[in-house]
Amino acid sequence: MSNNHAGRMGVTLVFALTTWLTASTAAASVTEQTMHVAGVDVQYKVVLPDGYDAAKSYPAILAFGGGPQTMSTVDAVLKRNLQQEAERRGYIVIAPAAPGGVLFFDGGERIFPGFLDAILKDYPVAGGKFHIAGVSNGGIAALHVAAANPAYFWSVTAFPGYLWQPTDKKLLALTRICVFMYVGENDEYRWHDEMKREAEFLGAHGTVANYSVEKGQPHRIDTLADAKAGRLFEGFEASRQGCSR
Repeated sequence: MSNNHAGRMGVTLVFALTTWLTASTAAASVTEQTMHVAGVDVQYKVVLPDGYDAAKSYPAILAFGGGPQTMSTVDAVLKRNLQQEAERRGYIVIAPAAPGGVLFFDGGERIFPGFLDAILKDYPVAGGKFHIAGVSNGGIAALHVAAANPAYFWSVTAFPGYLWQPTDKKLLALTRICVFMYVGENDEYRWHDEMKREAEFLGAHGTVANYSVEKGQPHRIDTLADAKAGRLFEGFEASRQGCSR
C-alpha cells in the first residue's frame, strides 16, 4: 500500500470518527425507528434536543397523535406542538404510531410498559419518568396509558382528551401525577362535560388538575400550537414542583 493511499485512508477514518462524535453531541435530530415489543412492531419517532449528549439526562415526553394515530398524525403533533420547543428547551420526545392501526386506548396500549422500559435503556431520561401528552384521540390515549402505568409519568396533558371508560379507580390512579386538560371553547359539549367532571374529581382528591377552556378555539386548538406551544412545556416544568395540593 502506498503512503499516499494510507494517508487518504487515515484522513477518511478521522473524518468519519469526527462526524460520529459531532452527531452525538451537536444539532437536534428527528429519527424514525421500529421496535418489536409485546408481539408487535411499533414505529416511532424520536426528537433529540439541540446539543444532545448521551452522557447527560433530559426530561422526556411520550407523545400521541390524534385521529387514527398513524405516523402522519405523529408528524402533525410533533410539528405543531412539541418538536421546536423540545429541541430548544432540552427535551427528548418519543412519539409512537398505533401498532397495526390499533388505537392506544383500544388494544394498542398493550405495548406498555415494555415500550417505555426499552426507551429508558436507550435514552438518558431524567428521573426514569416521562411527561405524557396527546391531542384528541391522543389525549384520550395519554390519560388511558397514564392511568394504567402511573409510576412511569410525572404529568399527563390532554389537548383535548378525557379518560376512556372512566372509573373512580382509573381516576384515582391519576392523582399520583399532575394533570393538564385543555379544550376549545367551541368544541363539542361531550369534550367539555367529561373533561371538566374528571378535573373536578381529581382536584377534589388532592392532585393538581388544571382544566383550561381555550377562548374562541375549536377542537384543533391553535393557542397551544406553533409559537404558543411553550404553554404546554410550562405545564411540564410546573410538574417538577410536585402534584399534590
